[in-house]
Amino acid sequence: MENYLGTMRCSCGKNHDAQIDDVVIGKGVIRRLPEFIAKYQAKKPFILADRNTYKAAGETVANILRDSNIPFSAYVFQQAELEPNEEAVGSAFMHFDNSCDLIIGIGSGVINDIGKILSNVSGRKYIIVGTAPSMDGYASAASSMSMDGLKVSLSSRCADVIIGDIDILKQAPEQMLKAGLGDMLAKYISIAEWRIGNLITGEYYCERVAQLIREALRKCIENAEGLLKREDAAVQAVFEGLVIGGVAMAYAGVSRPASGVEHYFSHVWDMRGLEFGTRVDLHGIQCAMATMKTVELYEAIKRIVPDKRKAFDAVEAFDYNDWSDQLREFLGNSGKTMIAQESKEHKYDKSTHPARFQVIADNWDVILKIIDEEIPSVEEFSRIMDVIGISRDLNTIGVDSECGRLTFKATKDIRDKYVLSRLAWDLGILDELCDLL
Repeated sequence: MENYLGTMRCSCGKNHDAQIDDVVIGKGVIRRLPEFIAKYQAKKPFILADRNTYKAAGETVANILRDSNIPFSAYVFQQAELEPNEEAVGSAFMHFDNSCDLIIGIGSGVINDIGKILSNVSGRKYIIVGTAPSMDGYASAASSMSMDGLKVSLSSRCADVIIGDIDILKQAPEQMLKAGLGDMLAKYISIAEWRIGNLITGEYYCERVAQLIREALRKCIENAEGLLKREDAAVQAVFEGLVIGGVAMAYAGVSRPASGVEHYFSHVWDMRGLEFGTRVDLHGIQCAMATMKTVELYEAIKRIVPDKRKAFDAVEAFDYNDWSDQLREFLGNSGKTMIAQESKEHKYDKSTHPARFQVIADNWDVILKIIDEEIPSVEEFSRIMDVIGISRDLNTIGVDSECGRLTFKATKDIRDKYVLSRLAWDLGILDELCDLL
C-alpha cells in the first residue's frame, strides 16, 4: 500500500495526492496503534464506535490504550441500526470530549463517515480501525450521508491512518464480507462509464488511476472463492481493494474511479427506504445486484445501432414536468431535491442533445470497444455472483420490475454524472432498457 501514498506525478497533468500518512494491513497490526498515537504526539484519543464495532475491536483498542498508559474518552452509539444522518453527526459532536487531541474511529462505513466529519470540523487527526472489509470509503475524502432524505457525498477528509487487522476483519459477519466484494465488483462499471463519460462529455480521465482499480479488482476476483471461507489472502485482497478504491477517488478528485450507475441504483433504494420504509440491504450487496443488472443492460446496448431520428423524437417528446411528478411520487423528498438540482445542472436541456448525440454516433465503435474491454459478459459475472452467494434476482431485496424501471430512470437525476441511463436517454432507448429490468 505504501506505493499509493504521498504525491504521485502523472502524465494526466495532475499531481495525485491521497492525503493519507499510513495504511497498515496484516495480522495483528492493531497492536501498532500506540505507535501512530505517538507519531502525532497525541495525549488523549477519542474513541468513536457503535455497540457492534466496539465489541468487534473497540474493547481491544481500549485495552491496548490502557496497557500503554494512554488516557482516552469514548462514545459508543447504542442504536441497533445506526443511520449516517444529521442526528448521528450531531450526537457525535455533542459527546465529543474537547480535551481529546486525536480521533479513533472503530468500524466501517457509517462510523468512518461520521468520524471523518468529526475530524474535519474539530481539526483533530483521525485514525480508522476497520472492522469489516465492506465498503470503499476508508480512504475517501468524502462521507456518504443521508441529508434531508437524500443520499449525498459530503466533503470531509481522508483518514490519516487506516488500520486493517486481518484477524479482526475476517471475523466480520458474512454479509459484510459479501458486501465488500460486491462494492469492488461495481468497479467494472465505474471504469467503463468513466471512459465513456470522458469520450462523450470531455470530462477528466486518468488511465493510471483506472489501472489501479483494475489491478485491485483482479486480485479480488482471483481470491473470491476463499472469501466466505475467511481465508486471509481473500480478506486482505478485498480490504486492500476497497482502500485503493478510496485512494483512486482521492487521486482523481471525483468518485468516478469507484462508482457508476450501479451505485446510483443502491442510492435510490436507500432513499426509498428512508422515505417509505421499504426494504434495504447492505450497500455493497445492493451494488453487486445492481451491477448484475447493469452488465445485462450494457449487453443489450451492444446490440443496438444509434438511430438519429429515434433519439431526436424521444428527446423532443420528453416532458420534464411529467417526469418530475413521477420522481416526487417515487422518491418523495429526495425527488424534490433532485428536481431542485436540475434547475442548476440543466441535464435535460434539449438544445445540447444534438451535439452530444453526434459525438456518440461518431464514436459508437469506440464505445462498444470500451464495453468489451471493461465489462465482463453476463455469464462471467453470473459465475462470480454464484461464487459469493449473492442473488441475481432483485425481488429478493423487494425490488419488483416496476420499481426497477423507475430506479433506473431516477439514476440519471442523482448527480450530474454521465452514466448508462444518461446514455440511454440520449439514444432514445431508455424505455427499451427499462423493459429488461
